[in-house]
Amino acid sequence: MASVLSYESLVHAVAGAVGSVTAMTVFFPLDTARLRLQVDEKRKSKTTHMVLLEIIKEEGLLAPYRGWFPVISSLCCSNFVYFYTFNSLKAIWVKGQRSTTGKDLVVGFVAGVVNVLLTTPLWVVNTRLKLQGAKFRNEDIVPTNYKGIIDAFHQIIRDEGILALWNGTFPSLLLVFNPAIQFMFYEGLKRQLLKKRVKLSSLDVFIIGAISKAIATTVTYPMQTIQSILRFGRHRLNPENRTLGSLRNVLYLLHQRVKRFGIMGLYKGLEAKLLQTVLTAALMFLVYEKLTAATFTVMGLKSAHKH
Repeated sequence: MASVLSYESLVHAVAGAVGSVTAMTVFFPLDTARLRLQVDEKRKSKTTHMVLLEIIKEEGLLAPYRGWFPVISSLCCSNFVYFYTFNSLKAIWVKGQRSTTGKDLVVGFVAGVVNVLLTTPLWVVNTRLKLQGAKFRNEDIVPTNYKGIIDAFHQIIRDEGILALWNGTFPSLLLVFNPAIQFMFYEGLKRQLLKKRVKLSSLDVFIIGAISKAIATTVTYPMQTIQSILRFGRHRLNPENRTLGSLRNVLYLLHQRVKRFGIMGLYKGLEAKLLQTVLTAALMFLVYEKLTAATFTVMGLKSAHKH
């Protein structure tokens, strides 16, 4: 039984990773636009397509895909860790009983914490590589010069200390509620729909994936803005504020942001983020559900795949 469970978790993990990589690749330019809007406060363009057009005009056609490889590798690791932990914990805790929304939320939360602690360094490097060579409107930003993932790790540890790799950990831990909220709504909506019909169509999965992600993103977006700023960590302001993104820093950055841009400043780039995450999440869940179902059918493990 244990071998089936761990094998099952592995299938979920691989399917989750493949699903997210496919989805992220398709909607990657939207993420580029969102990150620019969050980090580069002086950028005048407000809408997503205007920012993307500007980036292409100033930095070339492939600029919206800058940093794709590190993002995809991090995403692969991150989702593998998340889905593996989520499904292993769920299998251990639920043990054949019906899962409840509360259990899904707790399991999602624990899986998220494990994920954050293991993969934050990858995302810090990611954010830097993605913004490298960008034409910023804000002159307080110190440019970087990394040759690739390994070189970025090396330079950050050398110049800023090993803890800089965990920049933004605190908001990331708070953001663990994002996938937890998303999974809770996703599993809940799925359960509601399954009461009415035998199985979900692709469109059903796509729609509930989209709804659950939209709710989770809107609730947690201000934290994501702060997380991006901390991970990027290249603003010349407040050198003493370079620690691990403690609660004080997070509150300070939130306060600064509201003071300068009003409450809507916390939601800068939300349109791009919603477009990207909702479409990505929906497509990811679609690929994930299809892949796990196909794999379990092929392996004759249909009975093991109960929710």
